[in-house]
Amino acid sequence: MFTNQSNNTFNHGIHPPENKEETNKLPIRQFPFSPVIILPTAQHLGKPSEIIIREGQEVARGQILANATGYMSVPLHSPVSGRIRKITNVPTISGKMVPGIIIEPFAASGQEVMEGNPVDVNHATPEEILKAIQDAGIVGLGGAAFPTHVKLKVPEGKVCEDLLINGIECEPFLTTDHRVMLEQAEDIFMGIRYLLRATQAKQVIIGIEANKQDAADYLTGLIPEDLPLKVKVVPVKYPQGAEKMLITSILGKEIPSGGLPIDVKVVVVNVATTAEIGRLLPHGRGIQERVITITGPGVSKKGNYRIAIGTPLRFVLEQVGVEDTVSEVYMGGPMMGVAVSNLDISIVKGTSGIVVFTEREAKKDPKVYPCIKCGACVDACPISLNPSKLGILAKYEEYDKMAEQYNLLDCFECGSCSYVCPSHIPLVQYFRLSKTIVRKRIAS
Repeated sequence: MFTNQSNNTFNHGIHPPENKEETNKLPIRQFPFSPVIILPTAQHLGKPSEIIIREGQEVARGQILANATGYMSVPLHSPVSGRIRKITNVPTISGKMVPGIIIEPFAASGQEVMEGNPVDVNHATPEEILKAIQDAGIVGLGGAAFPTHVKLKVPEGKVCEDLLINGIECEPFLTTDHRVMLEQAEDIFMGIRYLLRATQAKQVIIGIEANKQDAADYLTGLIPEDLPLKVKVVPVKYPQGAEKMLITSILGKEIPSGGLPIDVKVVVVNVATTAEIGRLLPHGRGIQERVITITGPGVSKKGNYRIAIGTPLRFVLEQVGVEDTVSEVYMGGPMMGVAVSNLDISIVKGTSGIVVFTEREAKKDPKVYPCIKCGACVDACPISLNPSKLGILAKYEEYDKMAEQYNLLDCFECGSCSYVCPSHIPLVQYFRLSKTIVRKRIAS
């Protein structure tokens, strides 16, 4: 079934340039293996994985290198067959050094993936499927890297009625999910079968923005008759792909302040995550690679690539070619991604894209002016916060007031306020720092 939701959307939001046309028609290609793989153990929200191998050991592609250290953790699998060169602290995009594993791939290896214990979707219990998803090391591939098995666990006393598959991909430049929907339909449908069994949802809806009509039409024409599945197309608007916005646009439901999708009987899963579940669980494999978009004005060989987790960013940029005038490299998109300060970090499970800007496009520390109280940020905020007031409170370090009176923790850092601010106030950076301080205070 196909439904065109031409009028359904959320309030406010913005319309930044999409910049998807250079890669949205480029098929997924396999990226070459780098001479060294660098794997941080902190690739998910929750405790880092615990390393169980030793230096000098030979490992096979797909082998577990680090075990989960509790419910909010997932294991780490080897992306290549090779030898463990070193176990040491490695850099991450946050700037922190974390325990990591450095692997030297075997040059002559065909890099076949180890087979594990297949999970029968028709007979496995919901608990067995959740355990299999955790064992596969699967986290949210849309960028958040939240352990997927935790998200899918319906709390006691709650019920999931609607399973939303998030194919929105509203972040400018990125086309990873678009290509996955066009090239991995069967994996998506298989993943949905596992998700339905795990959540016991009554219906599934794949949400897709109108700029991916080809993917909506393609998936609609292939929907298996036995799946309670439909596709809904929503207008193009940022940040349509945020869970709260997607639920409002497609179901007309609003998540209460401080609440979660399950509070309105919904579970939301990224479409690439769904495809990986459908690709890995029938073979009992762990995740060793993912699809990412590599693009931007500074990239020569733009495209969508399936790339081994742990591939160093420096190697990636050498392979695709970048201009000499590169000024900024973002992991993720330009709105919610992070500008990197170190090219020696590596691709991790949550890396959805790499966007490279040259000196021509990058703003060189624009001067920040005082707030003129124009209200543009208030009009843009998709959850109706008051970014102007929050920004002033952040300046004076009134963090508790920000959280208690102005709902700071509801902010999901979409960056819409910063984008529209004529005074160039880095509001989202203020809020990110403020939230970190508030959470530390709460924890203590």
